[in-house]
Amino acid sequence: MNAITCDRIPCADALKALIKSVALVCALVCGVCIAVCAQGEPQPNTDEQAPLVVEGDTCRDVISLGRTVVIRGEIKHGVVALGGDVIVEGRVEQDVGTVGGSVLQRDGSYIGGDVVVVGGTYHHGKNAPGRSPTSATIMIAGYEDELRSLLRNPASILTPQWTLKALGLRVLAVLFWFIVSLALTAATPGAISRAATRLRLTSLRVAVIGLLSAVVISFGVPAVSLVLPPIVSVLVWANALLLLIVAYLFGRVAIHAATGRWLQRVLLKEQNRSESVALLLGTLFWVVVLSLPYVWVLGVAGLLVTSLGLALTARYRIGWRLPARS
Repeated sequence: MNAITCDRIPCADALKALIKSVALVCALVCGVCIAVCAQGEPQPNTDEQAPLVVEGDTCRDVISLGRTVVIRGEIKHGVVALGGDVIVEGRVEQDVGTVGGSVLQRDGSYIGGDVVVVGGTYHHGKNAPGRSPTSATIMIAGYEDELRSLLRNPASILTPQWTLKALGLRVLAVLFWFIVSLALTAATPGAISRAATRLRLTSLRVAVIGLLSAVVISFGVPAVSLVLPPIVSVLVWANALLLLIVAYLFGRVAIHAATGRWLQRVLLKEQNRSESVALLLGTLFWVVVLSLPYVWVLGVAGLLVTSLGLALTARYRIGWRLPARS
């Protein structure tokens, strides 16, 4: 009878701890909802700059940032618009390109080079547009408004806006990373536990190794790919990218576990702690940190560097010594 009572108490404590964690998540979500409703939807930017009109003959490239370009004369070189449209009413001898905008070619106009459109579309008159027979059209449609807004206000990427859509994405991010953390912890419990412990005991060494590896990947891989054959360069880039993805997944789950354990020691009693609650608290903490304006840049850099360090030191013991040979 006593054995049955002792088996039920840990289950009840774990259930209470999980309920408390879920209540904490709901409280934070409700607080963010109240803040969003108080702030309201962001007002659109009505400070639209006047278009850049180019008339007459121009013997240089035309480059515009955040403004629509209207070509009414003759351009001997090319035209590029970042965050705006390109309207061709005259003649452009070389390429025409835009990011976060569209290219509109009027009847009677001429484009001698390629047309490159990222985010928008390429429109032309009912008649066949004046194009060179050797020219090509490259168009990647989608997210035109987002690219236009980003290019016109680059600082907006550092200050994410708290809207209902952004809140929903954060909630989905919490669910996604919590499921990934549970799956990876269940698949490799020993590796995740050792990595979390190593991060707690030797975080400085892990960060230094991760920083050095990030520098090697950032500068060494591009430098090596310049002297290698193209097919070998592709393999080098693919391996580097695979290392970054695997290291980030493994390292971030370990960081979630270490952070959750620390939060449990601060917030919960020992009998109410569990690994699932730790992963949930760690996931929630880092999603909130990565949602803060400006702070998220440092957070992503820290996660990537630390994840590389944890992945590259995963085979070593906590004491940084190799197993003794018999």
